[in-house]
Amino acid sequence: MDSNALVVFQDKKIRRTEHDGKWYFSVVDVVEALTDSPTPRQYWGKVKDREFVQIELSPIWVQLKLTSLDSKERLTDCADTESMFRIIQSIPSPKAEPFKLWLAKVGYERVQEIHDPELAQARMKEIYRAKGYSDAWIEKRVRGIAVRQELTDEWGKRGVNEGKEYAILTNEISKATFGKTVEEYKEFKGLKKENVRDHMNDLELIFNMLGERVTTEITRVRDAQGFGVCKETAKEGGEVAGNARKDTERRIGKSIVSGENYLDAPENEKRRRITEV
Repeated sequence: MDSNALVVFQDKKIRRTEHDGKWYFSVVDVVEALTDSPTPRQYWGKVKDREFVQIELSPIWVQLKLTSLDSKERLTDCADTESMFRIIQSIPSPKAEPFKLWLAKVGYERVQEIHDPELAQARMKEIYRAKGYSDAWIEKRVRGIAVRQELTDEWGKRGVNEGKEYAILTNEISKATFGKTVEEYKEFKGLKKENVRDHMNDLELIFNMLGERVTTEITRVRDAQGFGVCKETAKEGGEVAGNARKDTERRIGKSIVSGENYLDAPENEKRRRITEV
């Protein structure tokens, strides 16, 4: 699960996701945090029946996909900060007031990040640093995220549909760069739901960035439109990075593609291993 998709209130994990430029929080998670109910889903169902039946056709919550305990993406009742305040009013709990203050803070953080993206980067760096990653690795990872965002922005402008089509184009780049699709790379590293980029070493991150950045440039220069043409530019961008990777491997005498991951490494060992190439 993306670490940005979780926030914590008094040791209770609250899932959230970005939607329409706002944070949306799992209502069931909030109910559990406020009530300590062993069956928060049923509790929320009773609250809906009791308090919100009159707005059933136009609810103040929406269903968005969040990662469940079984690591699968499932549609979940979610509400933004404003709507969550209204829901909290219907839940008797001594934690209601401190939760409102907490919710206002984490909701406001998103507003700040929209106006100043550097704040989002700073928070992201704090998360990675807390996990034991080195500052040098973090800088590359954050830069890679920016490169990726620039690429997906281009795809969105050119008629590529987010989701399956983005995944196919990403696989084209990965296959041409590393000789493996994203899923094959994850399997090679012994990963399941984890983000493979969080388990790349310095050179893997660099060549991954190269493939995506060159793809962005080729897409712009060609003014590629539509999924089919963007698939061709994705493959070409990956091939540029792939050729550079192979040349580097010949010169340094070892493979860039590493099966190593950082799931179970102790923190000091992780700092050492994550910068090794």
